[in-house]
Amino acid sequence: MRGGWDESFALPALYVRHIAAQLRAMGADVERWLRQSGLDERRLSDPGFSLRHATFHRLVVDSLAVSGEPAMGLLVGRRLTASAHGMVGYAAMSSATVRQALEVFERFARLRISLVSVSHEIRRGEVRVRFCETRPLGDLRRPLQEAVIVTVKDVLDAVSMGACKVTRVSFPFGDPGYPELARDVLRAEVRYGQRWAGFVVPLSGFDAPLKLADADAHREAAAICQRELERLVADEGAAARVRRLLLERQGGFPSLKLAARSLHLTPRTLHRRLCDEGTSFQVLLDEVRRALAVEQLTSGRVGVEELAYSLGYSDAANFRRAFRRWEGVPPSEYRAAQEASKIASEPGEAREADAGIPNVFRGGRPTHRPVQPRDRTPLQRAPAASSTSRAAARPKRSASSIDE
Repeated sequence: MRGGWDESFALPALYVRHIAAQLRAMGADVERWLRQSGLDERRLSDPGFSLRHATFHRLVVDSLAVSGEPAMGLLVGRRLTASAHGMVGYAAMSSATVRQALEVFERFARLRISLVSVSHEIRRGEVRVRFCETRPLGDLRRPLQEAVIVTVKDVLDAVSMGACKVTRVSFPFGDPGYPELARDVLRAEVRYGQRWAGFVVPLSGFDAPLKLADADAHREAAAICQRELERLVADEGAAARVRRLLLERQGGFPSLKLAARSLHLTPRTLHRRLCDEGTSFQVLLDEVRRALAVEQLTSGRVGVEELAYSLGYSDAANFRRAFRRWEGVPPSEYRAAQEASKIASEPGEAREADAGIPNVFRGGRPTHRPVQPRDRTPLQRAPAASSTSRAAARPKRSASSIDE
């Protein structure tokens, strides 16, 4: 479905205003930055205005370029205090425990930004808070994950008043070149090149009573968030809900029957609703697999065999046939084309790439893009390669330094 992912995304303009504030503090031309995306300060100040994914993507990438600051995600994340998240932040701050505050983000994060989901698991006496992509982020991955992890961590630190401090932060991309700054901002050990994105808090303080707890305020705020979520779900099509579910379950895609159960529908009802929207469960599964495959091959993070397994194929041969059907070339040939494109673009842009600034935008216009073996819709186009993709492709550290 053409443009389907963009249509299921809406971001409150408030978050972009925080990016604008950071750029302004750095002396950047904010008006020009907004103008490149067809926006202005007046429109951004409209409390009812929200952005589509394509516009948000361009604003973030351009903010890195115009500021010359590769760590924009960390800096913007520090600006996003609990009040920046509206009623979601209020519900978190009035929680009885850190667990309850975290559950607020798990339930209602999509009211603020639908690009990531939040979950937690208890392992080896610690709580791992995970942030999973609900769609391939491409060159948004580093700044977005940094901003979201910083702001959720800061809210949990504030609500616990330091009684349940984050001890370790994990990022799935390579060292971006500013690890000391990341440690200063996050005030915790920071590990790069990990298999997951998120942070760890001690289990000992997870259920301890909080001094800021207000049961009535929390109940009221959570009820408001729930009503807003129900309106959002009611306005959302079945295809968008299935697509999000598939991306949240990467590495273990659900069947039609299990997906229907997760959405509180019968398989027949889900199938009928998808047909009414001009698609099917298998088409959506292929869409998600294709987008993930293109992104992983472009970044060079995993081998073909590992990629095939992660996408749910019984063997690599089946994946190769599917990829050839999608792109017209085998996955190995596609990867080689992307690598050749990156190498060809390096000479005149090395300084910017080394600084961690995406080189796909210069003055608001694309200067190059990865080779496209076959034309694709905007939904399915491979994300432009960024410096973080190249960093992630570097040899990994020993297994002892990588979290499972």
